[in-house]
Amino acid sequence: MGDRYRIIGPLYDFLATIFSLGQIDRCKCGMHDSIRPGDSVLFAGVGQGIDAIEAANLGARVTVVDLSETMLGVFRKRILGRYFIYPIRIVHADIFTFDEHESFDRVYANFFLNVFPPEVVSRLEAHLASLVRPGGHMVVGDFALPSGNAAARTIQSVYWYIADILFYVMARNALHPVYDYAAHLKGLGLEIEDIRYFRCLFDNRYCSILARKK
Repeated sequence: MGDRYRIIGPLYDFLATIFSLGQIDRCKCGMHDSIRPGDSVLFAGVGQGIDAIEAANLGARVTVVDLSETMLGVFRKRILGRYFIYPIRIVHADIFTFDEHESFDRVYANFFLNVFPPEVVSRLEAHLASLVRPGGHMVVGDFALPSGNAAARTIQSVYWYIADILFYVMARNALHPVYDYAAHLKGLGLEIEDIRYFRCLFDNRYCSILARKK
C-alpha cells in the first residue's frame, strides 16, 4: 500500500498551523497537564508528533504508531539528538495490527480519526479503547462539533469541509461531516471527564476530549 502522505506529509504541520492559527497544536497538547511521569502513553497516527514529544518531555513512556513512513521520517528528524528519560518507541504499522490490549495508561487519537469514513471510525475507536488499561484514559483531539445558531454552525461546517476536501484531494482521506466524538466515546462505555475547546476565528473550532475507561 502506498504512502498517502508522501506529498503532503512534510507540509502537514505548516498547513495546520496556518489554517488553525496555531490552535491545532494547542489542541493536541490540551490534556497533557494530567500526564504523570512514567505513564505509558500511545499516540495513534502520530504524524509529525508535537504532542508525543511534549509527553516524552513530561516523563511519559511514549509509543507512537503510524502507517506513513513519510510522517515517521519527519518525526525521527524532530527527535534526533534529543534526550528523554524514556526513549520514544516508534512503530511503523497499521494501528489495527497493533494489539497490545490494556497496556496503556493513555491512548491519544489527535486529528487521526477524521481520516476515516464512519464505518471504519467506529471499529477504530473500539480498537483504540481496547488498548487502554482499566481506569486509564482515551484522548481525542479534533475539530469540534459545530455549535451555536444556524449561521455559526454553517460557518464552522464550511471551515471543516475546506480541510476535509484538501486532504481528500491530497491524501485520499474520507469525506464526511464533523464527528461527534463525545457521543462515540460514551457509546463505548467510556466516561467523559473533561472537554476543552480551542477558539479560532471567533468560535470553538477544535476540542480535546478526555474519557476514562471504567
